[in-house]
Amino acid sequence: MVCDIMAKKKEKKTNRAAQGEGSIRQRPDGRWEARFTIGRDPGTGKQIQKSVYGATEKDVVAKKRQALAAVDAGTFKEPSRVTVGQWMDVWIADYLGGVKPGTVANYKTQVHHNINPAIGAVRLQKLMPHQIQSFYNDLLRNRGLSPKTIKNLHGVLHKSLKQAVALGYIQQNPSDNVVLPRVERKEMHVLESGELPAFLAAISESNLGNLFYVALFTGMRRGEVCGLSWDCVDFEKGLLLIKKQLVRSRRPEGPGFVLATTKNDKTRLITPAPSVMERLRAEQKRQAENKQKASSLWIGNPDNLVFTNAFGRYLLPDYVYKKYKRIVTELGLGELRLHDLRHTYAVNSLQGGDDIKTVQDNLGHYTAAFTLDVYGHVSEQMKRDSADRMERLIKQAQQAASSDP
Repeated sequence: MVCDIMAKKKEKKTNRAAQGEGSIRQRPDGRWEARFTIGRDPGTGKQIQKSVYGATEKDVVAKKRQALAAVDAGTFKEPSRVTVGQWMDVWIADYLGGVKPGTVANYKTQVHHNINPAIGAVRLQKLMPHQIQSFYNDLLRNRGLSPKTIKNLHGVLHKSLKQAVALGYIQQNPSDNVVLPRVERKEMHVLESGELPAFLAAISESNLGNLFYVALFTGMRRGEVCGLSWDCVDFEKGLLLIKKQLVRSRRPEGPGFVLATTKNDKTRLITPAPSVMERLRAEQKRQAENKQKASSLWIGNPDNLVFTNAFGRYLLPDYVYKKYKRIVTELGLGELRLHDLRHTYAVNSLQGGDDIKTVQDNLGHYTAAFTLDVYGHVSEQMKRDSADRMERLIKQAQQAASSDP
């Protein structure tokens, strides 16, 4: 009897406290709920009540107070039932106006193949960091995606959620504090000075020899070389304007290739070695000969490209890569990627005395800091060479000083 009376007193006290806090209760599923009034219906005069939920009573009290403060300030927004998948579709359709078509196509692939199947059904406002973390962990451990691919996917998700924060759909970006797998930088290989003559001899026998020569001694990317047009070659001043690249396009009518702006949208003007310009003149002559041989089969080279096949059509980047791999494999240098020609150019430029800023501009890197990060091992050798030169200068000065009468 005494216990029943005490229990009823305790229950009444709890109810009074709960009413004071805005009707707080623990639900059968273990979660806590706090109900609060945001106003009255103009038609019926009845109170309009809303609820917030949390794992603990303390959580819902804090959420309720925050919601009531928003009501008082006139900034309260009703919880949205929009899912992550629905928001991702809206973001792609309406908020990527300034993004390259190729990049948008890549975003769509990441969203529809990876993000939406995993977390697309989750309410946008309910998405938690641990859900994203579990998603990334599954991609790495069970689906075999590389850390670099996961990092790229994270970039897509993070940008979309950042936009949702900016629009007030969510208060915080739940992808801010996830832990990404470590990305191992691919080992860099370069053509050593002793290997260079054999490579030059081998490419001289290839129909793509001039292309490989230009790539090796300018540091241009594969897509940039394949997308170089004659209007960007100034023979009189010895200049090349790098402003386009040939990239794969996922067009509705079918896959193909298009000319797009360069990586980072960074246009650059470079002054290559005179021998590079000579190779380009040789390619111009070779292209004219191909046009004459092809006769009516010549398609016209509509993009005015420097490097084309025998019929004036652009060169498929994959074809260029396969021809290159066949050459280096026969030379016993099968580990060399086509991109390593770019690394070879950068290393030779730095070792030849070019400053970091010049190399950065020639390569089209966004910052000199990135160039230093990639080629830090070369800059360390340059520092040692500089110290050796300074030491010789010091000794010469000391020797001259000691010989003065």
